[in-house]
Amino acid sequence: MRSTFLPVWVVAVLLSWVPCDVALAADAPSKGPRPNVLVIVCDDLNTHIGCYGDPIVRTPNMDRLARRGVRFEHAYAQYPVCNPSRTSFLSGLHPETTGVMDQQTWLKRTMKDVVYLPEQFKANGYFTAAIGKIEHGGHCDAQWDLRDEMRGAGAEEDEAEAPKKGGGRKGASAERTARKRETALPYLRERATPDNDPELTDTFIARRVVKLLEEKRDQPFFIGVGFHKPHVPHVAPKKFFDLYPPEKMMLAKVPAEDAKDKPAAALAAGKNYQPDMSERQRRGIIAAYLACVSYVDEQLGVVMQALDEQKLWDNTVVLFTGDHGWHFGEHNWWAKASLFEPSARVPLIVVAPACRPGAVSPRVVEMLDFYPTLAELCGLPKPPQGEGRSFVPLLKNPSQAWDKAAFTAERRPRVLGRSVRTERYRYTEWDQGKQGAELYDYETDPNEYTNLVKDPKQERVLAEMKRRLNAGWK
Repeated sequence: MRSTFLPVWVVAVLLSWVPCDVALAADAPSKGPRPNVLVIVCDDLNTHIGCYGDPIVRTPNMDRLARRGVRFEHAYAQYPVCNPSRTSFLSGLHPETTGVMDQQTWLKRTMKDVVYLPEQFKANGYFTAAIGKIEHGGHCDAQWDLRDEMRGAGAEEDEAEAPKKGGGRKGASAERTARKRETALPYLRERATPDNDPELTDTFIARRVVKLLEEKRDQPFFIGVGFHKPHVPHVAPKKFFDLYPPEKMMLAKVPAEDAKDKPAAALAAGKNYQPDMSERQRRGIIAAYLACVSYVDEQLGVVMQALDEQKLWDNTVVLFTGDHGWHFGEHNWWAKASLFEPSARVPLIVVAPACRPGAVSPRVVEMLDFYPTLAELCGLPKPPQGEGRSFVPLLKNPSQAWDKAAFTAERRPRVLGRSVRTERYRYTEWDQGKQGAELYDYETDPNEYTNLVKDPKQERVLAEMKRRLNAGWK
């Protein structure tokens, strides 16, 4: 794929058209004040966050948000790549249902009657806005009253989503500008910038959200905030890079025999599987990524301060997450697009008037559940379509009994992988098991070192996980 980089610009599009099918989804507006909704999505954010136990990263605002709400230990994306994941949580449908398993497909062209999450809110009297990257690539702008596409780090980022071996390219491509080369090489630390660098799109996004909260504080709103970082290119002010000397970064331990018990399909995306990457590059990638996490944490703090100043916390639901995870070299894998835990797992913090502040839920939830959960919290009609389950009960009692699994898919060029995750186990099949399967017990093997699929002692567990996988994909 080509690597491009566009300068930042801001496009504000005011849209008032509501599709007929969306209007039909609305009931009569409920009486009394309705909760506002603020959905905050960070691109490629994994769980290397202070409140998730990372000892190095500095994320005071994410940690403060967790103290206000419920933090979920086991939250999972439906697909570990941007467009399929975002399409899934916006529609409440699994990628295999929608057919969206790449960065280009637009669901509204194949399933015209689907009602996206913000459309359901808009049809029920909410002001809706998207600031930054909520949909992928600006798909389906008509669902928003206001769409501000803050570019400079949008869909173009996905074209350079993984580290490359070496660093140089021969021929004409080697003559590209330094900025374009750095976009394609996320492990370079030279992208530390001055605080006022125009490439820092998330700074402008935070400021725009603050202004919008001031303007709309007296009417029910659904605002999607799409921060671009820590997606590549790893650009952040120098002060954040200074927090993370590469030599102090912790590297994942990968046993020499790690790949031998894993199906070839599990490690088949060549650019992400980098067993020969130098230690310098590995430490540099992690340092640059964490610098971007701390940068976006600061922007989250700007938004949280606005909620303080406008006195909106008592009547606002805040859902904070990433669209999928990101590897730090586990299994010699970097970036996303795997069915291992670091890629499928996402951070999830929910603050709502009914939640238990500072609580942690060990129960399994998935991004499909966002749609029905937010609809229930705001008293909206049941979503017109969806395959998720509202986890509102877990906001009130985070440890209550909860028999649910999460499902994640990933398509390789010639094979589809399907994975099911319970609180203890993950089971994955490649091409319905024809190209291999994996079973991991996180109670005894949290790093997925040992594939138990051929262990005769696991026959009962394997049968149960196969049953769950098949039941979840019918």
